[in-house]
Amino acid sequence: MPHHDIVIIGSGSGNSLVTRRLAERDVAIIEGGPHFGGTCLNVGCIPTKMFVLPADRADEAAHNDRLGIATTFDGADWPAIRDRIFGRIDPIAASGEEYRRDGERTTLYRGHARFVGERSLVVDLPEGPVEVTGDQVVVAAGAHAVLPPAIAASSVPVHTSDTIMRLPALPERLLIVGGGFIAAEMAHVFGSLGTRVTLAVRGDGMLRHHETEVHQAVDAAAADAWDLRTGVEVTGLEQGDAGVVASLSDGSTVTVDEVLVAVGRAPSTEGLGCDAAGIDLHPDGRVVVDGHGRTTADGVWALGDVCSPEQLKHVANQQARVVAHNLAHPDDLRSFRLDAVPSAVFTHPQVAAVGMTTAQAQEAGHDVVRYVQDYGATAYGWALEDETSRCVLVGDRRTGALLGAHLVGPQASVIIQPLIQAMSLGTPLTEVARGQYWIHPALTEVAENAILGLLEQMDPHVSESLPS
Repeated sequence: MPHHDIVIIGSGSGNSLVTRRLAERDVAIIEGGPHFGGTCLNVGCIPTKMFVLPADRADEAAHNDRLGIATTFDGADWPAIRDRIFGRIDPIAASGEEYRRDGERTTLYRGHARFVGERSLVVDLPEGPVEVTGDQVVVAAGAHAVLPPAIAASSVPVHTSDTIMRLPALPERLLIVGGGFIAAEMAHVFGSLGTRVTLAVRGDGMLRHHETEVHQAVDAAAADAWDLRTGVEVTGLEQGDAGVVASLSDGSTVTVDEVLVAVGRAPSTEGLGCDAAGIDLHPDGRVVVDGHGRTTADGVWALGDVCSPEQLKHVANQQARVVAHNLAHPDDLRSFRLDAVPSAVFTHPQVAAVGMTTAQAQEAGHDVVRYVQDYGATAYGWALEDETSRCVLVGDRRTGALLGAHLVGPQASVIIQPLIQAMSLGTPLTEVARGQYWIHPALTEVAENAILGLLEQMDPHVSESLPS
């Protein structure tokens, strides 16, 4: 029975645990999925954003007339785009797998793992099951796409984000089921490259957990660019002569060439045998951890999507750094960071957010003040001829604290960074606004002007401390 100092389940952010601080430990990595390197590298953040870039260029080419430039979008070479992206990603994944297989003091097990006892796992390898034990075990199994029951019961093949980016050809018609960030990003990618996109959204709009101005702007853009159908669910799928026929709960149907299901992702704990190891789970399937990443089982840790309510790569990376430190320094434990967690949606228009929405701040009992800054009220916004993009800041009137920042528009994921920094480091907004130069007329003036506008809404003891 192989025994290791550390056993890691998952090769995404779990793979980054193998640091110099643990160089002398005997480490095993278990990966049961088709790709080495995790969701972000293979089927998530990185390839999707590499598809977003050509989609952005195509959208610009189709709409440059507002700037007085006569350009057109004349079509996309999907195989060339796809092969450029995975021609870079696949070798990285393969070399990472080879490095762990052949590396010193690391052992790679390529098979599904399940706990059978305390820090004891059975791994289903192609040549047969093997039991593996460890002094410490880290569960970093990630999450997986889920299917609604009506679609899961259908015999018609559908895609998730795991497979849609490797299509052999650009579909003429695509149905996307869902209204979250994956649905929004993939609608932008395929719609901008020439596919006729239909979105079937169960709720009354897209990205509903975002600030009001943000999801309203996304809804308006989606309705203009795609066939947006809200308040509907897919009740059945059939393969017809002209394509896949999807029946919707409002009695309508839509015929498409491909179906992408993007209704959410669940932590990959089913079949992991957590009960056998004494690992408690939340009702939604997430592993229960304390602030240091320890599970309810002695010597078992967890990180990333398998335990975090925020399924974000930068969160998983931070948690991996914490767990790596704690494994190396058990008497000096560090904690997961739970505040000021930012996110971005690379759709069109781009979305970025950090902290509370207005509704959340009110519910938490803050004396809420907010300010809305239009991109179009800045000099670079004039250059963009922008009429729809904005930055919404949420603060506490009495304390002057920034509680949340929400942007929708070009480069939202970049412009928000000074606001993330202010919240993370606790820098007073007066210092952020006037304690540094802001390049004029850069688009970051959207953030500067938003801060100044918010400060004007604060109590006098806050706003009067603003340097001249």
